Amino acid sequence: MATAKTRSRKTRLWLWLLLLVLALLGAAWFAWGEGLRQTGGVGSAYAARVGCSCRFVAGRDLDDCAKDKLAGMELISLSEDVQAKSVTASIPLIASDTASYREGYGCVLDEWRD
Repeated sequence: MATAKTRSRKTRLWLWLLLLVLALLGAAWFAWGEGLRQTGGVGSAYAARVGCSCRFVAGRDLDDCAKDKLAGMELISLSEDVQAKSVTASIPLIASDTASYREGYGCVLDEWRD
């Protein structure tokens, strides 16, 4: 039988392991977070522009347009605003970009804000 002292040691060990994992994840986010945001920004901008063109130039359904995403873009989700004729591509917690259809220009990215 496990004694209260043994259970207490196991509990402390699990807490230390959890803190170690959280610290490592935080360090990884700090080290690679900027690169992820930059790469995610490029990917979301590309997906927004392609999704907008697919939806409002080619006239396809947005669900069908999602099939056009390149390999590695699985985390990017597309949403549309039919009245504004725009598509927003987003990667949760990393990046989001919107492209809007403009007569005579096609789909263009909205201005980026820092």
